[in-house]
Amino acid sequence: MTIVTFTLIILAGAFLAGLLGSLTGLGGAVIIIPLLTLGFGIDLKYAIGTSLVAIIANSSGSAAAYVREGITNIRLGMFLEIATTVGAVIGAVIAGFVPSHIVAVIFGLVLIMSAVMQLRKKQDHLELAETSSLAKKLKLNSHYPTRDGEIHYAMRRVPGGFLMMIVAGIMSGLLGIGSGAFKVLGMDYIMHVPFKVSTTTSNFMIGVTAAASAVVYLQRGYIEPGLCFPVVIGVLAGAMTGSRILLKSGTELLRKIFSAVITVLALEMIYNGITGKI
Repeated sequence: MTIVTFTLIILAGAFLAGLLGSLTGLGGAVIIIPLLTLGFGIDLKYAIGTSLVAIIANSSGSAAAYVREGITNIRLGMFLEIATTVGAVIGAVIAGFVPSHIVAVIFGLVLIMSAVMQLRKKQDHLELAETSSLAKKLKLNSHYPTRDGEIHYAMRRVPGGFLMMIVAGIMSGLLGIGSGAFKVLGMDYIMHVPFKVSTTTSNFMIGVTAAASAVVYLQRGYIEPGLCFPVVIGVLAGAMTGSRILLKSGTELLRKIFSAVITVLALEMIYNGITGKI
């Protein structure tokens, strides 16, 4: 296989990953890493480094639009970034000492968890009566615009959400993914942040989280520019296309199909990790 052919295949795969990741909210990394490791036999650490660079580019491109629309809770994002960034650095440092086959097994388990969380019914938590005193002190409660006017919301259990974000950061640094399942647990289920706000705020945070861990991977030589280039372009193009499709069509069936696909990929990663093929 020539370099040109390899690059074009990677570009096409990254486009598909970005497209599906955008439509389902799971992010392209859940496809990119299995594609590189299982499809092309690339070392898992290099695949994770490439995925982190793609996450930074994708987040930087899409987060601005959500901030402009006023949906993202910037104050909440900057507060929780403290936890995810610390966790990301810890996860990236740990990754240097954990064998690749163990990382592959953990990756597979997290993918299965992400698939399950993807299929759960999302709830919009809009309770204003109960709120955390810490949320009031930090001024985290806010509102977001809709066609019918502004929707106000209040948060609960801020310390619990903060601790869960540390876990999300560790998983992101260790596995090179957005750790959306852990962020959903932290913001949606623990802090009761409305779904739209938690999704957009997570997108706002994810680039900073990935950047923190990418520095560690870069220092260790696990980021290869020749591999990152087509992946970043493909993921960005796919994500932009996916966001346009999302405005015109429903994605419930797609979410179910995609969840089934990543479950299969997860089982394949776990199998290859256990048998030492990765």
